[in-house]
Amino acid sequence: MMNYIWGGMILLSLIVSVFTGQVEATSAAAVSGAADAVETCIALLGIMCLWTGLAKIGERAGLVKMLAKILRPLTRLMFPKLDKDSPALGSIVMNMVANLFGMGNAATPLGLKAMNELDAVNRHRQTASNAMCMFVVLNTASIQLIPTTVISLRQTYGSAAPAEILIPIWISSVCALTVGITMAKFFERRTRL
Repeated sequence: MMNYIWGGMILLSLIVSVFTGQVEATSAAAVSGAADAVETCIALLGIMCLWTGLAKIGERAGLVKMLAKILRPLTRLMFPKLDKDSPALGSIVMNMVANLFGMGNAATPLGLKAMNELDAVNRHRQTASNAMCMFVVLNTASIQLIPTTVISLRQTYGSAAPAEILIPIWISSVCALTVGITMAKFFERRTRL
């Protein structure tokens, strides 16, 4: 479906550029946009490699187990049916930490690993478990204490004060997380009835 939407948008833009006489401007914008996309990917790649490497070092050094113990009361509340020694909890904790520090794309591999481990303990393979749904909420609406990816992008593009967005990000992420957890718990309780 998305292929048709993107294809339609590209075709429509080309038709409009031909009829408005803006073919050269459209070509220049396409080339410029592609160059900007490559520069942005390279900037994000460095950040992603740094945080993914740090996460791997932390995992091997036992940091995951230590953080899992610290966050155990929270994870037990959010994921009551998971065994306390489940490998999924370690991956969930690492994903939560990556999101707390605003690692963005570096949190994605950790999230995929956590979701695979949650799927392994899911008894109903055709539907997502409550734990999987809660993890999606925690992953997408997480609190970001230090949004490093956004700050670095703002710095890359010349912001005079790249970190001035901290308070609005804290407020919006706390609101989103509160609503997300509340709704996930509401629907979890509702499906049990």
